[in-house]
Amino acid sequence: MTLREDAQIIMDKALAASLPDAAVEKALKNKKFGSGRIVVVSIGKAAWQMAKTTVALLGDRISGGIVITKYQHAKGALPPLEIYEAGHPVLDANSVAATARAIDMVKDLGKDDTVLFLISGGGSALFEKPLIPLSELQKINSDLLSSGADIVSMNTVRKRFSAVKGGKFAQICAPANVYAIVLSDIIGDPLDMIASGPAYPDTSTREDAQRVIERYKVILSPEAEACLAVETPKRLDHVETVVTGSVTELAKAGKRAAEALGYRTHILTSSLDCEAREAGSFLAAMGREYAGCGKKMAFLAGGETVVHLRGRGKGGRNQEIALSAARGIAGLSNVAVFSFGSDGTDGPTDAAGGYADGSTAARLLEAGLSIPDVLERNDAYHALEKSDGLLVTGPTGTNVNDLSVLLIG
Repeated sequence: MTLREDAQIIMDKALAASLPDAAVEKALKNKKFGSGRIVVVSIGKAAWQMAKTTVALLGDRISGGIVITKYQHAKGALPPLEIYEAGHPVLDANSVAATARAIDMVKDLGKDDTVLFLISGGGSALFEKPLIPLSELQKINSDLLSSGADIVSMNTVRKRFSAVKGGKFAQICAPANVYAIVLSDIIGDPLDMIASGPAYPDTSTREDAQRVIERYKVILSPEAEACLAVETPKRLDHVETVVTGSVTELAKAGKRAAEALGYRTHILTSSLDCEAREAGSFLAAMGREYAGCGKKMAFLAGGETVVHLRGRGKGGRNQEIALSAARGIAGLSNVAVFSFGSDGTDGPTDAAGGYADGSTAARLLEAGLSIPDVLERNDAYHALEKSDGLLVTGPTGTNVNDLSVLLIG
């Protein structure tokens, strides 16, 4: 098979092994609920898949609930749950309306009731009740995204402008018990940062948030400044939290898939968090190093890189990794680099990521495209489209960071 075919198999098998079904089942298997009502609130890009497994397992024990996920990520009705789709990565009016409905469902619960809170990445944009005008919150989020702020920095700030983030949703649920099942999309699984920690005590401080604002030169209104000064909850005694999946499992699944294809496989890290194009250059350098070794080898790196937006093109961090690598592996017949987001969406595009091999740079040159120019415009999507380098999966039902892979044929 070709390197491209191998890449497709590795991606497909890694994604299949990372679906939250088994992880949610494990989290619910021995859980004892009280005699009261169970209300399900499922948020994030994997919200529908997590809720589907929960409904199948608990059935009539669920009295009601809601699923709030990204547009085109819901795959059908899940009675008795209500399904809402909303904006990501920038929240919109549907995010606010869906969150208001979730609050209505839990605000009058009693001490014998349980909120079964299913959390996955993307919840920060999808689950929101702003304390400042929505337009200002959208601008703050966009400014942080375009500045290259990492997810922890972004969530540290977003908690301050929200009535549900940073443990505040758990406060709304009280006195009901909260059982939170978390699919982690942040390196190290910081529970107060995943989806901005709506049901977990916040370890960040208002001073931390102020430093992020200053570092990225974000302009705030007096109303937002006032919110920034208010501290978040530091203790929630009625909440139990279980982490069900992470990028480590995605990398291990990719490793197993590569080994089944005959590659000698190494996981370089599950904490990749540098600039996307730097990650691509590094993988390309390794490709040049091992291209002549005479062995099939695969090197994997899980994590989440960042992109500093300089241009107004179309793309995502995984596409930039592949395109950046294309320069360094140009002309090598047995080397490929591919990278993908586990949720099936890379930036504001319909692609999960990108693929490049030794022929990519030449194809782009024939099309009149310079890789440095394309990267400067942040237009990796259109370049990879021309070189048959887009990886498209559609919404996958999971969300556990990204996986980048170097293949030596």
